Amino acid sequence: MFPATPVTTVLFDLDDTLFDHMATARAALAATAANRPTLQQVPVEDLYQRYSELLEELHPQVMTGRISYLEARQLRFQQLLAPYEPATAGAAATQVAEQHYTHYQQLRQPVAGALALLQRLKPTYQIGIVTNNRTAEQEEKLRHLGMRGLVDALITSEGVGVLKPDPAIYEVALRRLGASPAQTVMVGDNWQADVLGALAVGIRPVWLNRTGAARPLPHVAELTSLEPLEEVYTTLVAVA
Repeated sequence: MFPATPVTTVLFDLDDTLFDHMATARAALAATAANRPTLQQVPVEDLYQRYSELLEELHPQVMTGRISYLEARQLRFQQLLAPYEPATAGAAATQVAEQHYTHYQQLRQPVAGALALLQRLKPTYQIGIVTNNRTAEQEEKLRHLGMRGLVDALITSEGVGVLKPDPAIYEVALRRLGASPAQTVMVGDNWQADVLGALAVGIRPVWLNRTGAARPLPHVAELTSLEPLEEVYTTLVAVA
């Protein structure tokens, strides 16, 4: 399906591909719940599942400018708390949101093997990040993780004005890095945004499937982890 063209460029999603949002969010929710009596007996996984649903619902509205990031954060926590604190609204929801955000910032962690992989790729390949998020947040996240100096281009949905899997965001990444689709690999955890988005513009995708989900297309390369390093490296840059 893909021509035998040497790889020059590797694109990555950021959240839950290089940065472990799932682990960070769970740890932050546990820390927030531990300080709030109404949440102390609620399973963290229940909170995380609802938090994720609300994030999935509200985040595209932030990226398209329909609501602000702070408005979305307050709405998310207002709705998250509703089953346990029906009267919580306004300032109380904002306070909990701020507490969670503080914990989230303090508990951020990379996906295991991510930093070593970028370090292994950097001497030979161009590295780009293509992410459905805010530019300032992702810049700061990369700096915190020690990855910013390893990334040649950061392309965000906020900066481009569209969300993956829209081809436009991938086309911007290719132009920014001076790469052709045949020379490029895209690594990401989201099947629709990262795998189908890359396929739509002729980029070879590699699916990071850390949750054990079924692979819809068997010809798409799959990783269950970013370790061991040399096996992952070979999967990414081997000529098809």
